[in-house]
Amino acid sequence: MGATTIGALVGGAIDSMSGDDSSADGAIIGAIAANVLKVAIPVAVTYAVGWFVLKGLGEAAEMAFGNGDEA
Repeated sequence: MGATTIGALVGGAIDSMSGDDSSADGAIIGAIAANVLKVAIPVAVTYAVGWFVLKGLGEAAEMAFGNGDEA
């Protein structure tokens, strides 16, 4: 099952628990949320990994070459 289908099923199930007569609007919101998360999560993970790499390179350069105040 795709993320959109699972999001629609979960959204519909949550919406039907509230006692509404139709769970279609919850299914639509769930499908949209799943598609947004399909894009947002990889972008956030990529950003975090890149930030940690740059931070690590900066720390490694400072340990290797010092900060330049020792003259």
